[in-house]
Amino acid sequence: MIRPKTETKGSPMDEFTSSPRERLIWPFMAPFYHYFAQPVGWALFRVLIGGLLMVEGWPKIIAPMAQVGFVENVMGWPAGWFFSPLLAIMQFVGGFLIAIGLLTRPVALANAVMLAITIWFHVSNPYGPVFLTDDGMTFLRDNLQYLTEEGQRRLLADGGAGFLHQVQAKAVFNSSFWTAGAALVAAFGGGRLSADRLLGKEF
Repeated sequence: MIRPKTETKGSPMDEFTSSPRERLIWPFMAPFYHYFAQPVGWALFRVLIGGLLMVEGWPKIIAPMAQVGFVENVMGWPAGWFFSPLLAIMQFVGGFLIAIGLLTRPVALANAVMLAITIWFHVSNPYGPVFLTDDGMTFLRDNLQYLTEEGQRRLLADGGAGFLHQVQAKAVFNSSFWTAGAALVAAFGGGRLSADRLLGKEF
């Protein structure tokens, strides 16, 4: 029985998205895919996920207890004193570790779970269909100086319902992107251009 030709196990060609040269319509593209496009593209994706987590986590790092009230009163979880700084560390420090590819899988998995909770929260606690009450609409129509022309266009036509829908959609979409990205990093690891690979050991 003749076995199909495969790349040597453990070689640089053994990346998670690599395709054997024989399956490529343009076989000459294999070195470009395996040695540049895949490792560089994956590293950039990992830096994007980690970097955005760092941006989101920085305000929490400089005020680590600021989320206590949100955790306890809005989320309904006890021990906000514990979860508030933990969230800051997971997002900022965890994002940095994902970006450089160190301890990539466990850190990305922890963030994926945390981000999945944010999806659940945004879906379970929508902003609602109405942004302004009838009294609020009346007040703003009588006092247009409080709104810019853009604000008048976006809020007075429908009470801000369209604007609120955009806010809700972006909250869910952003959390979904981050969750899926962190889960993918957790599944595939740091890749060839990562601190884990330099150390020669990874989870």
